[in-house]
Amino acid sequence: MTGALLADDASGHALLGAEVRSWLDAHWDPALERSAWLGLVVEARWAVPRWPAEWFGRDMSDAQARVIAAEFTRAGAYGTGQDRTNLWANTALSFGTDAFKREFVPALLRQEISMCLLYSEPGAGSDLAGIRTNAVRDGDQWVINGQKVWTSGAATADFGMLVARTDWDVPKHRGISFFFCPMKQPGVEVRPLRQITDEAHFNEVFLTNAVIPGVNLLGEENDGWRVLQTALAYERSAMGENARGPRRAASNGPVAASHEVDLIELARSAGCLDDPVIRQDIARATALRSLNALNTARAKAELAQGTSSPIMSLGKLAMSRILHEGARVQTAILGAATLLDGPDHPQADDANFLTLNAYFTSIGGGTDQIQRNIIGERVLGLAKEPEIDREIPFREVRRA
Repeated sequence: MTGALLADDASGHALLGAEVRSWLDAHWDPALERSAWLGLVVEARWAVPRWPAEWFGRDMSDAQARVIAAEFTRAGAYGTGQDRTNLWANTALSFGTDAFKREFVPALLRQEISMCLLYSEPGAGSDLAGIRTNAVRDGDQWVINGQKVWTSGAATADFGMLVARTDWDVPKHRGISFFFCPMKQPGVEVRPLRQITDEAHFNEVFLTNAVIPGVNLLGEENDGWRVLQTALAYERSAMGENARGPRRAASNGPVAASHEVDLIELARSAGCLDDPVIRQDIARATALRSLNALNTARAKAELAQGTSSPIMSLGKLAMSRILHEGARVQTAILGAATLLDGPDHPQADDANFLTLNAYFTSIGGGTDQIQRNIIGERVLGLAKEPEIDREIPFREVRRA
C-alpha cells in the first residue's frame, strides 16, 4: 500500500500515477469477468482510495484519488472511485456495525450482491417521511409489513435498502429506521409495472411479515432519516452524472455521457449540420452537459463520508433538463423521420425512446419539484414550505 505514504503534491502524484500504471499493466485484462476484475481492484485497495485503510481504502485525498481515476480511464479499466459512486457500499460503511461491514462491504464493492431501493410508497413519494411500512422488533430481528412502489430491480435483487416506521408516537421524521432487507424470502412479493417505454424495470413490492436480522439495521433505531439523506445524496450524485442511453444500451444500464448519441454526427448524417438553429441547439445541449460535469465534480468533492450535500440536487435537476433537451434536439434533427419507430428505424427509435425515458430522471430519486425545493431551502436559504404535520406525532397525522 505504498501509495498511501506518497506526498500529496505534484511529485507524489507523479509517483502515484506511475504505481497505478505499473499495477494496471500487470493486471488489467478486458477479458476478465467483472467480478474477478473487481476482486483484484478491491484487494489492491484501488476501489475506494479515500476510505480508511482498515476498510479496503488508502486514506487518500481527493486529489490523489483523481490521479488513480485518470490512470484507470487511460487504460480503459474500471472499478476505482467507488468511494464516490457506490451508493450501497458508502451507505453501509457510514452506518453499519463492524460486523455488518465485514459481511457486506467487500461483496458490495465486488458487485456480488444485487441491490434495490425500498423507499417510495403509494402514499409517500414526494414526502418520503410519510411512509407507513411498519417495522416491529421481535427478539433479535425485525418483522416488516407494508408496500413499496417504483422499485427498480426488485425482481432480481438480493437485498433492498428499506426505510420503515419504527415509532408512530413521534413526529414523522424521527420515527423512521433504515434496514438492509433480504429480498429472497416468502414475505416479499414483487410485481412488475409496465412503463411507457414498454419495459418493466419498476416494480411494486409487498412486504408481509418479512424478516430482517437485527444486525441489518443501519444507524440507530428511529434515526433512519439521517441515513436516508446520505443514501439519497449518493443516488442523486449518480443520477446527476450518468443517464440512461438509447434502448439498444438498455442491458448495460446507465451509461456515461460520452457514450450517448453524438448530436453533431447525427446532424451531419441528417444533412442539417449547417442549419443555424440546429447548431445553436446542439451548442446549448453540449454546454449544459459541460457545466453539469463541473458542478457534479464540485459536489462530490464536498461530500464527506456519512453526510449529505444539497448541491447534489443541482446535478440531478440539471441532468433531467439535459435529457429532455437532448431528446428534443434529436427530434428536431430527424424531423418527420421520428414518426417512424422500431428496430427498422434505429435513429427514430432512439429519439422516441429517449424522449419518453427522460421522465424517469424527472421523477426517480426525488422529482424535479422536490429538487427545486431542496435547492431553494438548503442552497439559496429561502423560506421553507409550510408543513403542518411536521411536529405532531405521526399517529395523529391525517391520511386520505
